[in-house]
Amino acid sequence: MQRSKAGKSNDRFVNFSVDDCYRDTYEEIVPLFRRHNVPVTLFVTTGIPDGTLPLWAAGLEDTLLNNDQVILEDGAIDVPTSDAKRAAFYRIADRWDGPQAAASYKKFCELNGVDIDAMHWKHAITWEMLEELRNDPLVEIGGHTVTHARISSLSPDGARFELKGGRDRLVERLGIPARHFAFPYGRSGDCGPRDFAIARDAGYASAATTRKGLVRNGQDAYNLPRCTINGSDRSLATMELHLSGLTGVAARMTGRV
Repeated sequence: MQRSKAGKSNDRFVNFSVDDCYRDTYEEIVPLFRRHNVPVTLFVTTGIPDGTLPLWAAGLEDTLLNNDQVILEDGAIDVPTSDAKRAAFYRIADRWDGPQAAASYKKFCELNGVDIDAMHWKHAITWEMLEELRNDPLVEIGGHTVTHARISSLSPDGARFELKGGRDRLVERLGIPARHFAFPYGRSGDCGPRDFAIARDAGYASAATTRKGLVRNGQDAYNLPRCTINGSDRSLATMELHLSGLTGVAARMTGRV
């Protein structure tokens, strides 16, 4: 934000950030940025290193990847091929997604003989890893709530717990200022003016959404746009569209904000 305020209208820059943060953030992603001498912001969901947030998507994916058959509550399904595994993942994840995900995943682990704690730490980033990363000059660590909750769905007290509680835990455990925050989900229905105010009151200097667009002079520091890079964005052409701001224009025109 300081750069956008101080910079000229043609002063262009990019900020890369990673949400949630898993073991591969430590093992693969940060080393990639180091190799290119590019800074990156890690928005950490503190329930992951605390071991309190079930990593059900990672556990489901891992179990499907390493088995040709899995057992669901309504019976066994065969997943012998990559296409079958992928289709099963999306079908099961869609069924689980929501408040019932943790209970569904726990039952799935019981049925398939999966050690749920061992699976968590196979994929979770740890506080020890974050302690190492906090000293990297290319890495900044910020908040991403305690439980990766959809903030707009919470009461004011619940929202404050997620935002301030996550920041307090980072400060306590890592001794860092944790100045910046990113909203989970982050579209217009997921966070709004009430939540931007809570982020400010929680002590953050900025808050990022997932609403596509470019940061302009005068941008509200607690309603920052971000362009998501995911499995559907595996082309330089898509990256160019993000950087030009055209994907933000298209999102607003189609109501996908």
